Amino acid sequence: MAEAKIALTGRIDSNNAPQVEKDILEQLAGQGQVSLILDAEELYYISSAGLRVILRLKKNYPDLTIKNVSSEVYEILEMTGFTEMMTVEKAYRVVDVTGCEEIGRGANGTIYRIDQDNVVKVYNNADALEDIQHEREVARLALILGIPTAISYDVVKVGESYGSVFELLNASSFSKIISTEPEKMDWCVQEYVDLLKKIHSTEVPEGKLPDLKETVLGWARFMLDYLPEEAGKKLVAMVEAIPHDDHMIHGDYHTKNVMFQNDEVLLIDMDTLAIGNPIFELASMYNAFIGYSEIDKTKIIEFQGFDSETGHTFWRKSLAAYLDTRNELKIQEVEDKARIIGYTRMIRRSIRRKGLENETDRKEIEYWKAQLLDLLSRVDSLVFSRNELVVEAAEENLPMVQEFVDEHLEAAECPMKSQMQISLAVEEIFVNIARYAYGADKGTAVVSVEVSDAPVEVVITFMDHGKPYDPLAKADPDVTLSAEERGIGGLGIFITKKTMDDVVYEYKDGQNILKLKKSL
Repeated sequence: MAEAKIALTGRIDSNNAPQVEKDILEQLAGQGQVSLILDAEELYYISSAGLRVILRLKKNYPDLTIKNVSSEVYEILEMTGFTEMMTVEKAYRVVDVTGCEEIGRGANGTIYRIDQDNVVKVYNNADALEDIQHEREVARLALILGIPTAISYDVVKVGESYGSVFELLNASSFSKIISTEPEKMDWCVQEYVDLLKKIHSTEVPEGKLPDLKETVLGWARFMLDYLPEEAGKKLVAMVEAIPHDDHMIHGDYHTKNVMFQNDEVLLIDMDTLAIGNPIFELASMYNAFIGYSEIDKTKIIEFQGFDSETGHTFWRKSLAAYLDTRNELKIQEVEDKARIIGYTRMIRRSIRRKGLENETDRKEIEYWKAQLLDLLSRVDSLVFSRNELVVEAAEENLPMVQEFVDEHLEAAECPMKSQMQISLAVEEIFVNIARYAYGADKGTAVVSVEVSDAPVEVVITFMDHGKPYDPLAKADPDVTLSAEERGIGGLGIFITKKTMDDVVYEYKDGQNILKLKKSL
């Protein structure tokens, strides 16, 4: 249906209402049935006579809309029920952000400080009113669920787009704190991770937020046309295998979207709020601090306000704090999983923005693609657990495996004697896997540590996909024999069985699974 736009100006009252109506009908003559828009930007007064004109127009033009209505006129329309009968849109205050400090930038908009008390998020989408309404709704939901955030109190016009205004008195982004007060890096890491853990532990009522897994699955399927067939199918299958998770994720969690105000840490830029597995969040974080600027180091300075070395340091410290580990193998394991999703997103984004059509972007895409293919050749799952370490079954990785186990034992306040016994058992089992499970080939081992409370017991599980082998099937050595009569092997498993409360082996689903149990 065609549109007809007519301006209402000045006053519409008993004196001029008939003439106003006549002028409008003359303008509409011969146009047939149209979608009528009344532009009230210059209308500052309307009486009941003017309302009756609008009512008669509404009866003849059911799709009638009134736009750019001042607060005073809107109040009259709302009081008389007109806002319920037809679409009435308020006029928006105009804000100019020229020269304003940029304090945040997300996927859908940029945040500027417009004065000491207030900031405005300017949306990339010129027709952003629905986006603004969505962000307001999800921000309220987050606040109700206990996530500290700012709520928009006004909508304004900024250039050709719209913006949401928030009160953030004297607030500073973590990016600004890190760049101007580098000595506060560790404090920022801890506060940043504490808030992240709070977000990820927040369960969201069904249907309130989109599931990011569906979006990421779309990214992976897009890559089927740009990766070798086997790699593309593996990528899609790995995303499909990520279990559903109804806990909250922010979706664009970086240091420009975390603010410090009046001794409180606040989360902003809420339009990307979703539910999903934490690996989706970590992928976005990796991109923000490393991925996007991996080749062009100037990008992170423009985006975050600090250099790539600072970004890398903050990312690694944050990931370690999030995983509650100092173990470099564990940190690298999870980073590699995040990188797979991160590179997938960046490649898709660049290709959709015609990145293959210019040399600079094409080189960047090829670099990301090479990294992605390397990762897909050696990572088999995108799921991770803080209690589980996936590691190449190689003897040189034993110190890292023991460090990983020791961290959990120390957290459980394991007695020194028990910790030494467990360390001996871990060494024996892992070295056996490294030496014999895969023969001349390479393979991975999974080591998980679980500590129960009642009774206090630690269970350490080793899993590998090597050839089936039950170390418990071998007879114990006869320790009563003399040195000349005794065989060389078998002592490690013997010590393990003697020092652990229980040792259990099974071969299941193509895996050797061995569990060590020890009461503390």
